[in-house]
Amino acid sequence: MKKLILPLMMLIAFEAVAVTLWLTKDNLFYLFNFSYIGIAVSFGIFLFIKKYKHARRVTQLLVGLYMMVYLGLICNENMQIEGFWYYLFTGVFEAATIHYAVAKIFGPLLFGRGWCGYACWTAMVLDFLPYQAPKQPRKKIGWIRYMTFAASLIFVAALFLTHAGSIERIMFRAFIIGNLLYYAIGIGLAFLLKDNRAFCKYICPITVFLKPMSYFSLLRIKCDKDQCVSCGKCRRVCPMNVDVTDNSRHRANGTECILCMECVRNCPKGAL
Repeated sequence: MKKLILPLMMLIAFEAVAVTLWLTKDNLFYLFNFSYIGIAVSFGIFLFIKKYKHARRVTQLLVGLYMMVYLGLICNENMQIEGFWYYLFTGVFEAATIHYAVAKIFGPLLFGRGWCGYACWTAMVLDFLPYQAPKQPRKKIGWIRYMTFAASLIFVAALFLTHAGSIERIMFRAFIIGNLLYYAIGIGLAFLLKDNRAFCKYICPITVFLKPMSYFSLLRIKCDKDQCVSCGKCRRVCPMNVDVTDNSRHRANGTECILCMECVRNCPKGAL
């Protein structure tokens, strides 16, 4: 029963958000939306506890495809960062603004960059590429993320400042084009740098929100120093180059951890 505590806690957290938004917004959709995501995430954690090899991939597909296909393509919601700016400028707290508040701004205080590991539809595809563990040292080009972050803000601001017509239609097209660009750049970088997560490390604008909030995350990978034999395997298999043997908040690339649990699964001594 102790092993079920984490998936149950995650489910309860998402259900609390689901019920709160349902009652405050008087919209049954939020009850369905966050209940579905909570069940999918909890199910993935449960599968991991049962040592199913592809547990995280199951959650990635359940959540990523739901958000990209149903919310994005069918419901015409721009769930990328442009959609967040759009709803923020219109002063409406729904759709992308709620999604960002829960998954990428305040949620990371609880579960860090779990979004990146279990729900991102871009990473969902990139994680199927052949370079699960980085083959090269980390590059010092993370500043590019701030340029893409600024570009998304300037793009949406320009639409409002120029009083562009049919902004909603433009936002939907931006969602489609933006995703195609993300996939093209992400796949290209993965093969160029031999690192599936190169896009996440250097390009993704969402990390501008995620990184500072993840620093304070309650849910973290920790190392039992008494069991650790310093074999270095955890660092070699980590897709984000995190030094999980350091339990401090200042550990190398600490705000990059996506809770993929590869380090936990590969630790020969069960120290993580």
